[in-house]
Amino acid sequence: MAKENTGAWQNSNIPASFSKMGCETQSNPSSAISSSTSSESLDFKSHNQDEFKELNQTIKYFEPCDLSLSEYTPCEDRQRGRKFDRNMMKYRERHCPSKDELLYCLIPPPPNYKIPFKWPQSRDYAWYGNIPHKELSVEKAVQNWIQVEGDRFRFPGGGTMFPRGADAYIDDIARLIPLTNGGIRTAIDTGCGVASFGAYLLKRDIMAVSFAPRDTHEAQVQFALERGVPAIIGIMGSKRLPYPARAFDLAHCSRCLIPWFKNDGLYLMEVDRVLRPGGYWILSGPPINWKQYWRGWERTEEDLKQEQDSIENVAKSLCWKKVIEKGDLSIWQKPINHIECKKLKQNNKSPPICSSDNADSAWYKDLEPCVTSLPNTNNPEESAGGALEDWPDRAFAVPPRILRGTTQDISTEIFREDNEVWKERISHYKKIVPELSRGRFRNIMDMNAYLGGFAASMLKYPSWVMNVVPVDAEKQTLGVIYERGLIGTYQDWCEGFSTYPRTYDMIHAGGLFSLYENKCDLTLILLEMDRILRPEGTVLLRDNVETLTKVERIAKGMKWNTQIVDHEKGPYNPEKILVAVKTYWTGQPSSNNKIN
Repeated sequence: MAKENTGAWQNSNIPASFSKMGCETQSNPSSAISSSTSSESLDFKSHNQDEFKELNQTIKYFEPCDLSLSEYTPCEDRQRGRKFDRNMMKYRERHCPSKDELLYCLIPPPPNYKIPFKWPQSRDYAWYGNIPHKELSVEKAVQNWIQVEGDRFRFPGGGTMFPRGADAYIDDIARLIPLTNGGIRTAIDTGCGVASFGAYLLKRDIMAVSFAPRDTHEAQVQFALERGVPAIIGIMGSKRLPYPARAFDLAHCSRCLIPWFKNDGLYLMEVDRVLRPGGYWILSGPPINWKQYWRGWERTEEDLKQEQDSIENVAKSLCWKKVIEKGDLSIWQKPINHIECKKLKQNNKSPPICSSDNADSAWYKDLEPCVTSLPNTNNPEESAGGALEDWPDRAFAVPPRILRGTTQDISTEIFREDNEVWKERISHYKKIVPELSRGRFRNIMDMNAYLGGFAASMLKYPSWVMNVVPVDAEKQTLGVIYERGLIGTYQDWCEGFSTYPRTYDMIHAGGLFSLYENKCDLTLILLEMDRILRPEGTVLLRDNVETLTKVERIAKGMKWNTQIVDHEKGPYNPEKILVAVKTYWTGQPSSNNKIN
């Protein structure tokens, strides 16, 4: 049998909007939300009783899946992956279940699951019962990735190439490039381990997207997210990374095992695509400093020299400049525009500059053996595509893609209006879910992020937001989101998201279900949200009443406690907000794995 707690509101570290519920019986959360706010208009249901009586009669309850599926990742299933080609790591790319493989059950937390540590303590500690894997603590013991201490893991901040810890390693980088003046805000860490590099960049106001595959290093990305550090399951394979062009100020690889020199430098061409003009690529580990390490790496000097020469040649062909090589670190810089590069390509066309203009397109798109073209400029001193403000001004400055009119139907005025709208919305959300501003929610996902207004308005709180732009959205705005110094990814919500179960504290989505209601089964989207959401996690959904009532019926069947409340503009606005909390329950090692 599964253990069940009657809900999030019974704990001291949960949204206070639900805290007035009785502990002995499971009350209707509508009264809690209404009474915890000053606005009587929030209680939308009281005006629509007949409709909701009918709703409650048609709830279909979902059973828990088998406990063996507690770490299920739908599109990174290793058994399914084995059917695919190993060439270019295709078998570790996304391969989603067919219709007859889809699961209509709730992914169970492990039996000893506890609510994770709060940030910043979570950077250094996680409960062993939440991710019961000791493999990395044994395999990487010497490198100080992770240690087991009783009922918890400790993350000392070590890594293969930073034995003194990630903090000291980042200080070494800061002595070589301007890391902390606000010019570098977004970073991508390829093959991230447990994301200690990204974890320690955060204190320098640098937001890194860390990615690693679901492979033999069990649960790397799961550990990262449990720590409260942005991460996603991903691999440098045959497809583009799910990010727009010119997204990151810095790319990093510390012994990430990506064969940069193979396939004529195709993987470095992809790094070049996602790097901003003037962005840096940092490499440590083989083959850098091979003269010192070649014996320990158990490779020949000739082999390592050849690998480094190949990487240097690819970097030159991309028109990158070698900034410095010092100790274990080697750093290159992408040019701020392609004026000189185009001249060089007249003599040496390999690889050519890409002819297509789809640089931002990156969902299931094959890598291209060419240099992604930068926006044109006639001034050698001008940054292609437009210069960005330093952080933190970048978050609310009008992004260059909007200033230059390259984002469809979005003007400077629309951008500024959206920022004002989000000031009002966050103020409203804090009435509905007061814990929003108190550090309760560390990992937040916005499933339909538009311009990133929700994430930008949350910057003052100890949270980070994964801004998801659906590939089905009318306006493709992920490039704008990155120009604001925020992070995100593309996603088709008819498929599973590339993360482990129980990795987000809060999920927000505006208009998502209206967008997808004629594209795929809304039940599957909600079950995916349940998989992603931590026990006692909170959901905020904005949509029309008809859509939200359908969604609420499904949500109740997943043992969520729900309430539909009025729009921030009042009861006459047709858009409403559904607030939900996922109840706490855990799986049990039994064939009858059911919720009581």
